[in-house]
Amino acid sequence: MLPATSSPVSVAASDTAPRAVPAFATVALVGRYPAAGITASLTEVAAFVSSTGRAVIFETETARHLTLPGMRAMSLPEIGLHADVAIVLGGDGTMLGVARQLAAFDVPMIGINQGRLGFMTDIPAERMIAVLTDMLDGKIGSEQRSLLEGAVLRDGAPIFEAMAVNDVVVSRGAGSGMIELRVEVDGHFMYNQRSDGLIVGTPTGSTAYALSAGGPLLHPSLGGLVLVPIAPHALSNRPIVVPDSSQIVIEVISGRDCSVNFDMQSLASLQHHDRILIRRSAHAITFLHPQGWSYYDTLREKLHWNEYPSVEGRLK
Repeated sequence: MLPATSSPVSVAASDTAPRAVPAFATVALVGRYPAAGITASLTEVAAFVSSTGRAVIFETETARHLTLPGMRAMSLPEIGLHADVAIVLGGDGTMLGVARQLAAFDVPMIGINQGRLGFMTDIPAERMIAVLTDMLDGKIGSEQRSLLEGAVLRDGAPIFEAMAVNDVVVSRGAGSGMIELRVEVDGHFMYNQRSDGLIVGTPTGSTAYALSAGGPLLHPSLGGLVLVPIAPHALSNRPIVVPDSSQIVIEVISGRDCSVNFDMQSLASLQHHDRILIRRSAHAITFLHPQGWSYYDTLREKLHWNEYPSVEGRLK
């Protein structure tokens, strides 16, 4: 398997320093249903990978929607034990679910965008075969992303535990009033906050919910966690970035129908004085990108920083 690294690394054959090019002898394919065109894309990628002499295995749920001869199907934990790389076809939500389950196995992932934004699934579907050809030949960049792990404690005992790639969100129930949260960082009281909720996000998650709530963008290589209030009652409650070595404790002081969400994993009906413990996970995920990939290119494209109004538009 490809060694994880905290910064982009080129492994092109033209590099002067000797370097082992990953063989990727076994490739796992994971697809999101019912994304439009996903069956055709999976079939095309599987045929291409097989034509290179590599073994192809499908995630179990993905295989249920295909009728290809001689398919091998495995669960994600089994894929973690057997695959050298996982190619994920879908949107960022698909990648979130796969990444959480493969993080403990250090299986690098390649994302092909069959969704909308595609911050993590960054390869366009219309160019996937050309890009995969180069990547499987070793023309790749690699970056490592941190995860969060957390637990909900009730009367001192854990009642829910989960991991998150993007964020942990404590929020009020639909139709209810504000909630009050008490926040500690590394045992130090930071504030009591009345708001619609609080987001604790990784650098990866800084382009997700935290961004829409007014949080800052964090480069993935930064060692930080961002805390972003959701519609705070006091305008002085501003986003803050803390070291990713921090342990964050959020206590529910008041509010009805509160919930906590670890990416897409939810626990509803938090009770008063439940405590949510959040810290960086010991595991990390590795994303593989085409050679020359840039995080700034992704931001410019996905956030439309490269779009300028016409002269006529500026004059209106």
